[in-house]
Amino acid sequence: MRDEARERERAGAVAVLGGGAWGTCLALLLRGKGEEVRLWVRRPEQLETVRRDRENRRYLPGVPVPPELPMTTSLAEAVRDAEVVVFAVPSQRLRATARAASPHVRREALLVSAVKGIEEETLRRMSEVLAEEIAGADGERVTALAGPSHAEEVARGAPTVVVAASRSLPAAERVRALFGTDSFRIYTNADLVGVELAVSLKNVIAIAAGICDGLGFGDNTRGALLSRGLAEITRLGAAMGARERTFWGLAGVGDLVTTATSRHSRNRRVGEEIGRGRGLAEVLDELVMVAEGVPTTRCAARLAEIHRVEMPITGEVHAILFERKDPRLALSALMRRLPKEEGA
Repeated sequence: MRDEARERERAGAVAVLGGGAWGTCLALLLRGKGEEVRLWVRRPEQLETVRRDRENRRYLPGVPVPPELPMTTSLAEAVRDAEVVVFAVPSQRLRATARAASPHVRREALLVSAVKGIEEETLRRMSEVLAEEIAGADGERVTALAGPSHAEEVARGAPTVVVAASRSLPAAERVRALFGTDSFRIYTNADLVGVELAVSLKNVIAIAAGICDGLGFGDNTRGALLSRGLAEITRLGAAMGARERTFWGLAGVGDLVTTATSRHSRNRRVGEEIGRGRGLAEVLDELVMVAEGVPTTRCAARLAEIHRVEMPITGEVHAILFERKDPRLALSALMRRLPKEEGA
């Protein structure tokens, strides 16, 4: 405990980049701990609305935002002199945000990725994007903060357990000390590759679970889907250098179950609406926040092909989303696959 107390004393200013639900939640968590934190919001109109309402009604309704929380639309102002920079933006916007922030980020600053996704154009993980865009952002400086953690629940103090993953144990321990509270428990994990892949790929399976819900299927279908979905994303992770046991931890099965079953899950909701017969574009137009599983489905299908990994559920989700395959035909195709040993 003394080591964590010392780390907290050295935390210094923290910049949280992203005014969505998760970014707002993390900024409020840190402010509640007495940390010096600045929240970057991309759109001026959103900043003014939050300042006026003292609440981020669009992304995190019902959670008060105190007037003493500094907010800005200037990346330079947000990250200037910050010893920790937290990225909480959509995955497909991370590169542009990191590139714009890079000239103002201190070379020794700790970088925290709170982003779950894979860059569609390059198939890069989020830590790899940060390493390419921010000078000196190698494995010693980057930590992923991830796990089963809906912002709506964390912001209200619901007991939550996540993981801080980094190639550098001291970096992961700094993140644990900075963010940890009595209701927000953090484990450390050295498998950065596995954690980033697990929390991204599970969104594809969550969409599949939502599709099954929309079709009116029950617990039997969902249980089988989550089990076999976990098996295939674990296969891909192992082929890409991750540890298989990571997928049985918080970032894997923990986040998968949460995302595939929660009323807060945007990915499950997208699948459910599609299962009810609606089109993808129509469903996405109604979402307030990004459903990361949609671009991740494209990425996962391409990665499966590159690494020659069999991912039948991912393949069918891809066909439903982007090839307009009938969801019932997709499920039928899965059920008609040749029988095999479960562990194979």
